[in-house]
Amino acid sequence: MARIVFGMNLSLDGYVDHQEFAPDPTLFRHWIEHVRGLAGSVYGRRMYEIMRYWDEDHSEWPPELHDFAAAWRGQPKWVASRSLKSVGPNATLVEDDIATVIRRLKTQLVGEISVSGPDLAQSLTDLGLIDEYRLYLHPVVLGRGKPFFAGPRPPLRLVASDLIGTDVMRLTYVPA
Repeated sequence: MARIVFGMNLSLDGYVDHQEFAPDPTLFRHWIEHVRGLAGSVYGRRMYEIMRYWDEDHSEWPPELHDFAAAWRGQPKWVASRSLKSVGPNATLVEDDIATVIRRLKTQLVGEISVSGPDLAQSLTDLGLIDEYRLYLHPVVLGRGKPFFAGPRPPLRLVASDLIGTDVMRLTYVPA
């Protein structure tokens, strides 16, 4: 049975913004290995559109960017959207009833299924479908932006904390 995991990089004040801070080489390698090990990923429209950047290789990329792109392209993806009309390679568009799709994936797949996007994660949290939350805290304060938790924070229990790289703390929580 698969587990649904929501994890993202965020600032100390709780905001996610890929343009305001980036992972150091150690954390980036962590993300490459994480993506390689996934059974698949579920995206909201906005996060999927951001991640489509990885659909094509760029000759100027260093090897680690090619590695991440290859890992991302290789995994199955499900995209929850009512506005998109199509999705890219290795992706399935989910226009309705994401809860049924997630429940089916949990029973059919083995391993971790990553959820990307705070709004989608909040919807899945409200439905009781997220098994684990991973907060990758960066030593940055943004003061604005998209919050990691798009709604009320669910009751959580800390199960692990790990330093990744030189300054990012991963906090792992499960529903309480």
